[in-house]
Amino acid sequence: MEKPASLGELRRFAQKFGVMLLVDKDSKRFAELGLRYAQLSDDRWLQKLSEEPLLLRIPLVRNANQLAVGADEGTWKAWTQR
Repeated sequence: MEKPASLGELRRFAQKFGVMLLVDKDSKRFAELGLRYAQLSDDRWLQKLSEEPLLLRIPLVRNANQLAVGADEGTWKAWTQR
């Protein structure tokens, strides 16, 4: 099921992977907002990601308590083989 990530959900991913792994630095929106040299706190990045979903590296996938960021087909396959 696809739905927008809430701030709480983004925090879960950030705790596991770090905030900057969630940011798609190659996205058009990242460039449009001039964020290349931005020095934001993790909390501010999370807020920005919740307000600007086009900045997210996608997909963000949750399988029960397991998480994956980006096209991580190896992880997804491992989840289905259990």
